[in-house]
Amino acid sequence: MKLTEVAQALVAEGKGILAADESTSTIKKRFDAIGVESTAGSRRAYREILFTTAEAERFISGVILFDETARQKAADGTPFVELLTARGVLPGIKVDKGAKALAGAPGEKVTEGLDGLRERLAEYRAMGCRFAKWRAVIAIDEAAGLPSDACIDVNAHALARYAALCVEQDLVPIVEPEVLMDGAHPTAACAAATERTLRRVFAALAEQRVPLEEILLKPNMVVSGSLCPEQAGPEAVARATVACFRRVVPAAVPGIVFLSGGQSDVEATANLNAINALGENLPWQMSFSYGRALQAPPLKAWLGQAANRQKAQQAFFQRARLNGAARSGQYSAAMETG
Repeated sequence: MKLTEVAQALVAEGKGILAADESTSTIKKRFDAIGVESTAGSRRAYREILFTTAEAERFISGVILFDETARQKAADGTPFVELLTARGVLPGIKVDKGAKALAGAPGEKVTEGLDGLRERLAEYRAMGCRFAKWRAVIAIDEAAGLPSDACIDVNAHALARYAALCVEQDLVPIVEPEVLMDGAHPTAACAAATERTLRRVFAALAEQRVPLEEILLKPNMVVSGSLCPEQAGPEAVARATVACFRRVVPAAVPGIVFLSGGQSDVEATANLNAINALGENLPWQMSFSYGRALQAPPLKAWLGQAANRQKAQQAFFQRARLNGAARSGQYSAAMETG
């Protein structure tokens, strides 16, 4: 498949991406919450539950893997990358090395991992991965004047260099500039920061000669800060998000795969549904690339017990099905118990 075809397959109608690329430290927190020890074995067992859920491929087009997971195998000895591929699900890989404190910029971060990236990408492509992901984080603090232009610039430059290397190595780059929900800022502040960030990201992509037809954008939705006393509802989120993207996202981009970014599983589905229910003639597919918003229900159902495997798979399938419905604006709250 050409990169344009991979990108289009990832945002196929009714489908989205499972982000199963939690770092070892992040998944430990998730496991701690359900009283499960985080070991290579328990992490492998849990992810096998997700990857082998019957018919999940009806709603899941691709899976983003962590390095450890990309090298693991199912209980029958089949490498996870091969297992997913055989089911018609595209395997992807997280390639950044995490967000670190940005020197001289208190409260802001820059994502590292460009050193040796070309070689890592070549290895992942040889393993069978078809796309990659790099996440940048942008914090809002209105009192401190954040985000700063410097923070946006360095993260945009890193995202663009990563994307150019991905294309060179025959991998679709998922470009993820996340404006964080953390804080008490209103929706307008999120909209302003998101617009500033995306303008710079697409300028940097142009500077690095990245063909936009061969990428996917993984942004935040335009939402209220998590501590804001007035929370925007789904329709307001949808209108603010679409208005922002119309101004700054080129039509050449095949699709937008939203991150959930701290929203609950139900909120993430409802907001995605509202975006697609607006009925606007948008140039991009509006899809999802959810981690916690797809995994919270199966984690609670599993609880580390092999006997709960089927229950966990049913919970995962249900969440995937609901997000598949939200891709066309067909989700309703009544479906949560249906």
